[in-house]
Amino acid sequence: MIVIINPNSTAAMTETLLTTARQMCPDAQIEGWTSHDGPPAIQGPQDGAACIPPLLKLVKKAYDAGASVIIIGCFDDTGLTEARALVPCPVIGIGQAAYDKAAQLGRFSVVTTLAVSIPVLEGNIAALGLTPLCARVRASGVPVLDLDIDPATAIPRVLAEARQAVTEDGISAIVLGCAGMVDVAANAPDFPVPLIDGLRAALERTMQ
Repeated sequence: MIVIINPNSTAAMTETLLTTARQMCPDAQIEGWTSHDGPPAIQGPQDGAACIPPLLKLVKKAYDAGASVIIIGCFDDTGLTEARALVPCPVIGIGQAAYDKAAQLGRFSVVTTLAVSIPVLEGNIAALGLTPLCARVRASGVPVLDLDIDPATAIPRVLAEARQAVTEDGISAIVLGCAGMVDVAANAPDFPVPLIDGLRAALERTMQ
């Protein structure tokens, strides 16, 4: 069983992740869990710190319930190190999975939500040793919850920033830097470089 844990308390986002995962892996047993004690969205280090204690409780609960793989459904990879130390099964962060896939393609940029998230993501990229391959972490100015509440407005704004990155950054791929961006690539089938979604990259790891 694969358990996707959304560290924020927005259940609609969990459902979007779960629907995508089940479409991609129709033969797998997949559950989506929401951290109801977490913040509504994770935007910056304060939200990240607040979500870790309830997230870790769910990680332990998922393992005890029989999870063979746990996916942390937050692009900040919030609590990933602590979760891996807590349970013996594989715990995959969607941020790390996306970066690893992008690095195989060459130089990449990240398009995230708000500017407050940029330092967190830059720190994660540096910890993975991928700073030389990352041209830039760019903020689209789209709040996390807008991706769920008003995708018709939010997704074009994300794609506009991604197109600007292609023009300016000299890259081979765009990493979509938020779990809520799971539907962005489907709205741009002819995009000039790959748009890498962290959830799909994480699920690909489970199939290897």
